[in-house]
Amino acid sequence: MGDAITLDHLVKKLEGLHDAMRKGELKHGEYDQRLARMIAELRERKLSAERPEILSTLQDLEKRGIVTASVRTHIASRLGLT
Repeated sequence: MGDAITLDHLVKKLEGLHDAMRKGELKHGEYDQRLARMIAELRERKLSAERPEILSTLQDLEKRGIVTASVRTHIASRLGLT
């Protein structure tokens, strides 16, 4: 098991997925697969932040249009935050 993942790293990964989708570099199925892999890695390695900070960051990403409400809810649920 590796080191815990920082929130900054998570944000950069999600921004990268968003940019790739926006540019047409990923199809929806590919986005879903990468998101699932990212969530699996988060579950394995954990995030180096507390629950309120993680939820706040996910809400900010939604407000910025980086993730949808359903993706935010899905991530929070899979990480056991809700």
